[in-house]
Amino acid sequence: MKHILYFYKKLSSFAGKKLYLNLLAMMFISLLDGVAVVMLIPLISSSGIMDINPENMPVPFVFELLSRISDTFSFSYILGIFVIVGILQNLIQRYLTIQNAKIQHGFFRCLRIETYRGLLYSNWDFFLKRRKSDIINSLTSEIAQASAGTNTFLQFITALIFTVIQVIIAFILSPKITLFVLLSGGFLAIFSYKFIKKSRSLGKLNWKFGQNYLAGITDSFNGIKEIKSNSIEESRINWYSSLTKQLHDEQINYSKLKSLSQFYYKVASIILIAVFISLSITFFQAEVAQLMLIIVIFSRLWPRITGIQAGLEQMASVTPALKAVIALQKDCMEAKEVMENSMIRPMKIVKGIECKNVFFRYDKGDSNYALKDVNVIIPSNQLTAVVGRSGAGKSTLIDLLMGLNQHEKGQVLLDGKPLSSSNLMSLRQSISYVPQDPFLFNESIRENLLIINKNASEEELWEALEFSSAAEFVRKLPQGIDTLIGDRGIRLSGGERQRIVLARAILRNPSILVLDEATSALDTENESKIQEAIERLKGKMTIIVIAHRLSTIRNADQVIVLDQGEVIQQGGFNQLARDKRGMFSHLLGKQMEASL
Repeated sequence: MKHILYFYKKLSSFAGKKLYLNLLAMMFISLLDGVAVVMLIPLISSSGIMDINPENMPVPFVFELLSRISDTFSFSYILGIFVIVGILQNLIQRYLTIQNAKIQHGFFRCLRIETYRGLLYSNWDFFLKRRKSDIINSLTSEIAQASAGTNTFLQFITALIFTVIQVIIAFILSPKITLFVLLSGGFLAIFSYKFIKKSRSLGKLNWKFGQNYLAGITDSFNGIKEIKSNSIEESRINWYSSLTKQLHDEQINYSKLKSLSQFYYKVASIILIAVFISLSITFFQAEVAQLMLIIVIFSRLWPRITGIQAGLEQMASVTPALKAVIALQKDCMEAKEVMENSMIRPMKIVKGIECKNVFFRYDKGDSNYALKDVNVIIPSNQLTAVVGRSGAGKSTLIDLLMGLNQHEKGQVLLDGKPLSSSNLMSLRQSISYVPQDPFLFNESIRENLLIINKNASEEELWEALEFSSAAEFVRKLPQGIDTLIGDRGIRLSGGERQRIVLARAILRNPSILVLDEATSALDTENESKIQEAIERLKGKMTIIVIAHRLSTIRNADQVIVLDQGEVIQQGGFNQLARDKRGMFSHLLGKQMEASL
């Protein structure tokens, strides 16, 4: 229940007074509902169908008053009041339904934005430790269930309010019958605990299956090219069939559980009505009017009690999703790396970036460091290349310099000032990053460029495309720069995607350009053009390149060689190439042999 209350507090904070005004209005509707029941007594009496003797009814003075109403006013007048009360009740109910929908969907949207914002402002380590599909599942299914669970709780509160008022009215009309109904409801509540417990267990299974389902689907379509090229469609279909069978069975089990609990409630309802009537006739010598009163009270009160039981089962089934969303929001808060500030200005590096005795590891419990005692200086407005074998720590070092990874020991200095949360976003504002695996959104080329600089002019867009050697092929596309390029830019070749991403990076006009093997997907001609473009940028910005093809960094101002997280060589290209005992010369020789 504490997880439900957590979201209820959030809902209360979001909706404010509207929420409580709606609850008060629900109480008023319940009173009108009670009035409608009470109005049946003078209506029946004035109709002449039967006489209601107040002395033979529970709480005689109430029925005496109602009998006087039937004597004073005509049948048509009482019937009119009954209709008006019913219409007023339903009008208010319609208004409340709309208001509650606005509150619920508004809260759902607020919850989505809050969680999405928390995710985006979490540090890089947060994403390294989580599956992408789990995050997507939280933003879609789990938040929807959290919102639905909060709405179920509100319905539960409403049912409680209705029930309390109905109980009060029923108790006035017939204390014995009402007490019997409440005792029966209490017995069923104890009996239904096992259904609530099973609902919670099945809800946990459903949550787990949902996670695995989305993870598998995400992996399947991320790797669709590998699946088709290796002809492993059948194995993936078998996996999908197995998982959906588990989901199917779980849903059937939940339906069986829910229908079984409802079956028990309905059977109990039938038995209790029979018992009431039997007891009323046998022991209380009840008249027809009293029997009608018994049935009216029971038909009004019992569905409320069973509704409360169903609400408890529903809330139990969504508890795992509620826990997951709360845990995610808490983790996001703990992983928040910076405060949001739209007025942050890009940093201008004048002297350079320096790592002093830097140590870093991904897992604090791991004895192996990804970076060990790194000491490097990256001068401003120069080109620095980082090379080494796969797994040497090149990308880890770059992530550290961009403030994605946080060093465990040592210092990262920007113009002599330590990198911290206070200047982290300023550093990020000054960086453009071109990854080895270029990412593009499922939009047009224009929209993919404007996402980095929404105020860029048409001329600036084409300048960036020209600079990255992309303008020629973009002009040949069906809609030119406004051509939709598909999911992750799938309608473009690898080299074309790389050049669009490079154009986007240049369009930002950064002071630091980071290229993670940005020319790996280009042919020799276009690679040469990109190299010429990078040469033109030298002296205007700080360029950091991760390079596997060593021939592309001949004009680098300095080369840093990493091996197993340590800097083992540092110097100019020619200087390192002449050192025959060094790793750089060895790597260069191997690549030259491979190219022959």
